[in-house]
Amino acid sequence: MDVVADQDSPRWDHSLDSRVVPLFLALQGARARSLETMRPVLARYDLSLAEFDVLATLRNAPPPHELTPSQLQAEVVITSGGLTKVMLHLEGRGLVLRRLAADDARVKPAALTPAGAAQIEAAMAEVVAATGAWLRAALSDAEMARLQTVLARLAGAG
Repeated sequence: MDVVADQDSPRWDHSLDSRVVPLFLALQGARARSLETMRPVLARYDLSLAEFDVLATLRNAPPPHELTPSQLQAEVVITSGGLTKVMLHLEGRGLVLRRLAADDARVKPAALTPAGAAQIEAAMAEVVAATGAWLRAALSDAEMARLQTVLARLAGAG
């Protein structure tokens, strides 16, 4: 069904679910606002959002903090071409190391270097602090706990 919003109205077509549309827009607005809190931190560390995601994903992997490109691509939302560009940039800065896999020469797993681990640890600490300040300014502890529960349930819904 092709639904078009009334061009003269700021509201969406009345045939759309009136409970889902505001929630969807609120989720998108919260995501955009959360990214706004991150951008100054990422700029200080000279990291794009994609680079931050890749470094954080590698940091979150079990030691030795190494993943194949396929594993990385499954964890971060990025095309294979985009991932290649990010990996080349991070490798050029000495934040990741890529080597040939022992069992398959076509695969080049990526691992955090000590410099990469230090950079993502510091950047993540600042991102969490900035995000925490934003959240605490807007929500009480009880509201944060309820929101975390609801969002975790939503994220796990199939």
